[in-house]
Parts: sequence; structure tokens; C-alpha cells
Amino acid sequence: MFYTCLGLICSYISTIMFYQGFSRLFAFVIIILVASCNPAVKKSHLNTERIVSLDGSITEVLCAIGLEKNIVGVDVTSTYPESMNALPKAGHNRNVNVEGVIAMHPTVIFVLENGLKPEAEQQFVSAGVQLVKCKKENDIQGAKNLIKQIADTLGKNEQVPVLWKQIDDDLATVKKYDSQPKVLFIYARGVGTMSVAGKKTALDKMIELAGGVNAASEIEDFKPFTAESIVKENPDVILFFDTGLESLGGGEGLLKVPGIAATNAGKNKKFIAMDGLFLTGFTPRVGKAVAELSTLIHQ
Repeated sequence: MFYTCLGLICSYISTIMFYQGFSRLFAFVIIILVASCNPAVKKSHLNTERIVSLDGSITEVLCAIGLEKNIVGVDVTSTYPESMNALPKAGHNRNVNVEGVIAMHPTVIFVLENGLKPEAEQQFVSAGVQLVKCKKENDIQGAKNLIKQIADTLGKNEQVPVLWKQIDDDLATVKKYDSQPKVLFIYARGVGTMSVAGKKTALDKMIELAGGVNAASEIEDFKPFTAESIVKENPDVILFFDTGLESLGGGEGLLKVPGIAATNAGKNKKFIAMDGLFLTGFTPRVGKAVAELSTLIHQ
């Protein structure tokens, strides 16, 4: 956008200099730069008095840059900081309660790109609520980019280097190990709903960052769990969201699931459960999450 505007400016320079003089040219340049090329000026018009956040990672960043008290509603994935658990819930972003959100009287809604169904987005627009769409990528640079994007949008740029340094400092504490344990992540909502995380998932990246190897690297995205596949993959460690392991009855319940007891992880009862947002949010706490996961899988 900047270069497009700059080209526009240059195309008018000779004419303006000839007819109106340098001082008029200077004024014209300033007006064009400010009004047309500076997205921060437009974004500064956001009314952040009443924010609804429809993603846990976005919520955490908003709080980290100082807007915790402005948030009046969140989606169910927004569990950190603890104060967010006391706020009205809007459902999950892909199944958001539009009427419920509008009833919160938000002045702006933050959501991930493609995080809303088109009909929900249209309802918010029709209600006159501003929407800010954020891009999120599941890696360290993606976490930093999310922080910068939100901070830039809200004019909180001074927080960016602080939060980036926090991530780097936390990553610097990750120990180096000679071994690379095979780690399998299982998403579970009871025995009847189990799937494993392959490549191109947030879990795959976290396992890599923590110094492990994804035991399900032959697949992409999430695939249904089968006893045959887990025996073949034979993970050294099985990783869960804490709510997932609880849904199976903990470690003892997990051992009753076909195939689990035959793996190295099952024989050694090497089961790990971590908070979902902490593990896969790629938020300002991502360095801490990598360090904790690395310690747990190598113990």
C-alpha cells in the first residue's frame, strides 16, 4: 500500500512543483501519506471500550498489551489469564452465539482470519460492530507476528519488544538433549472420540520445538485413532490436553484403550497432559510451553 501511494505522489510531483510551488507540494505529500498510506491512522479509530475476543490466543495477547479490563466477553478457548474465566462466554468461534455477543454491546470484536462463519460475520457487520481479523501461524515467528499485528492495530507498539524478548528469554532456557523421544498427541473427548495429530498441526510444531519426533509424521492434520496404527507408531510418550486425558479416566483409563498398553509409552506409563491454550496457543507464553514440554518428554 505504501509503495502504491508513493508512486501516486511521484506522478503528481512535476505538475504540482510547476504550478503551485514546493510548499504546496510538501503539504500535498503529507496529506496523502497520512490519509491514504498509513493504516495505523485508520486503525486508531477503533473504539476499544468494550472488546469481545473470539480466540484464546488473541485474548491472551490483548491482556498482555494492557487491555484486559476492556474485554467484556470471550469464546470458550479464552482461558488465560484467570480473569477471563469469569467473563460471559460466546461459545466457540466457529459456532458463536451471535445474538449473545451482540447483547454484550461490543464496540469491537477480535477474531482469527476465517474464524467466523460468513453468516455470523455478516450479522456483526449489519449490527454495526467493528471486526478485526488476525492472522495466526503456528510457529515462533507466527507468535511474534500475532503480537505485533494486534499491538500495531491498537497503537500499543511499545509492548512488542518486551513481549518478543520474553519469548526469546524463555526459549533460551530450553535444554538440549541427545535423545529424541517419539511423541504422539491424541485429541480425546472420551473413548469414542479420539484422533491423532500428524504434520501441519500446532502439536507437530510444538513436539519439534521441544526436541521430540512426532510419532504420527506419516499423516497430515488429524486422523482417527486406531489400535493398529498406535502399535505401529509405538510412541515413547503420549501427549494430551489435560481435559482430553481426564475424559478417558486418566492414565488408568487410558491403559484400557486397545493398543495403548502395547506401546513403549503404555509400558512405562509415560503420559503427559498440558493445558490446551498453553500448549498450542502460540501466545506470549510459547517459550514457557516449549520449555515445559521439552522437560516432560525427556524425563
